[in-house]
Amino acid sequence: MIGRLQGVLISKQAPELLVDVNGVGYEVQAPMSTIYQLPALEQPVTLHTHMVVREDAQLLYGFASLEERALFRCLIKVNGVGPKLALTILSGITADDFVRCVRDEDAATLVCLPGIGKKTAERLIIEMRDRLSDWHGGDMSTSTESTHAVTNAKTTQDPVKEALSALVALGYKPQEASRFINALNTEGKSSEDIIRAALQSAVKK
Repeated sequence: MIGRLQGVLISKQAPELLVDVNGVGYEVQAPMSTIYQLPALEQPVTLHTHMVVREDAQLLYGFASLEERALFRCLIKVNGVGPKLALTILSGITADDFVRCVRDEDAATLVCLPGIGKKTAERLIIEMRDRLSDWHGGDMSTSTESTHAVTNAKTTQDPVKEALSALVALGYKPQEASRFINALNTEGKSSEDIIRAALQSAVKK
């Protein structure tokens, strides 16, 4: 199993990354909480990884911290929650806010995330309550003051289109993703900033 990658960030199109490790390019899927913290392209990067082996694919998921990966691993143990949905959860809500939702039994906030209905939200609360009993928090904040990726000069894609593509990849319907983005002032903003604002508005809707 691959537990960590240390190499050079070659490309980034949320939620997919390409990391060059000694000439081998690893395709990695990462939550937005990690992507916000990535360096510029062509810069060194270290990711803690979790590998999922299926009959038809071998998928690698990358995280900025061990705590983030641990939460991901807890999430995929919940009945009905696979890696893709776990990635969506970590992208749409901070780890500390997720823990708060579980502890406060706040299903209403969880159902705002794509792919989570009332039953799944209730299941998350019930099954995650004991697993998060000793959560100490503060490790994975993705507030607007946190450090996030620097736009590289080689990135020429329209930030709005890149943000829209990322939201769709995370499970939002194209019309829904467009509505979130159209409600924002996107002028001069990076794709990460647009995605962050759109995800925040989605949870608060």
